[in-house]
Amino acid sequence: MTRSLRPRDGRKAPLPSDRRAQPGRQRDAFFDNAKYLAIVLVGVGHAWGQILDGNRTVETLYRVLYTFHMPAFIIISGYFSRSFDLSPKRVRRLVTGVVVPYLVFEVAYSLHRRLSEDPSAGISLLDPTYLLWFLCALFVWRLTTPIWQTVRRPLPIALGIAALASVTPTIGDDLNMQRVLQFLPCFVLGLLLRPEHFRMVRRRSVRIMSVPVVAAAVVTAWWSVPRMETGWFYRNAPVQDTGAPWWAGPVLTLALFGCSLVLSACFFAWVPGRRMWFTALGAGTIFGYLLHGFLVKEGTYAGWFSHPVFDRPLGEVGLTVLGAAVITVLCTGPVQRVLRCVVEPRMDWAFVERHPGEAARDRGEAGKAEVREVREVREARVPSEAGEKVSV
Repeated sequence: MTRSLRPRDGRKAPLPSDRRAQPGRQRDAFFDNAKYLAIVLVGVGHAWGQILDGNRTVETLYRVLYTFHMPAFIIISGYFSRSFDLSPKRVRRLVTGVVVPYLVFEVAYSLHRRLSEDPSAGISLLDPTYLLWFLCALFVWRLTTPIWQTVRRPLPIALGIAALASVTPTIGDDLNMQRVLQFLPCFVLGLLLRPEHFRMVRRRSVRIMSVPVVAAAVVTAWWSVPRMETGWFYRNAPVQDTGAPWWAGPVLTLALFGCSLVLSACFFAWVPGRRMWFTALGAGTIFGYLLHGFLVKEGTYAGWFSHPVFDRPLGEVGLTVLGAAVITVLCTGPVQRVLRCVVEPRMDWAFVERHPGEAARDRGEAGKAEVREVREVREARVPSEAGEKVSV
């Protein structure tokens, strides 16, 4: 009977606990590709944002980009937050992966401003600097995940909260709550999505339809440049700050969400599902996101972007390529290894030891989550144009 458990070639059969034999634990190339491409667009958008004055072409592309690039990134964040609960294990990961990097980089950005622009600049842990608002938002969104997974009609509720935030000037700058609330529907949408939804938008028909849709978005953005303030696309202020009537807040909130949803679907339709040369960089997008802001800020302080070369098309194209290249480098393995201690630190010393019963429950929950993950990955496998199986 013992011999019957051995393969005929004499090699040992893998144990059920051998994780190398569990393909469901492999990273999904589609989502890594999507995260990398989204973070590249974030870097390009920040570069374009420095040369908008009087440049209608760049501002048109900038508006199209700002309609969907952060919503797409937030949708992915929500999708991967579906299993979040308030268990000690996940709370610890939230602290080490979100809270600690926020505190470290908030201090770092403040010190950088002191050295490069304003020696009297203070440090405010409640008023996020530049792009750090996203970490504050992610912290709040994940803490509220159990609520959105409990209530009925979570997306309409989130849209209602976003609309109310757009007409509430009493919301202060603490934790950049305007953005937290106005981008909330994108995160809640990600919580509601399943693999089959991504399979739907990756159909060839959707890919073809996305071309005229994006073209129409570019035309609309060109038309809107002299008629609409760019600040609306940031979702960081109430309607009262723009001088528009109060009803414009809810209307534009719903309109921007609809446009974000459509353009995000177009973006996902063109994300490759197979492994590419940049797929591995998708695991390091948080490094590129947090680090590239130092270069953008230094360029602003030092006046790099006011150079006449950026007034010409060749300079604009060069800045675009440079922005994408910088983000790519900052997502690479060497950068991750050097800065992992502050971006993804191991802080076992900071937490109480778990009770053996709690550890057993965590292992049981992890096993159930793994089974669900394997099932979803198998359900999400779709044939590529070449006939091979591709994981969504």
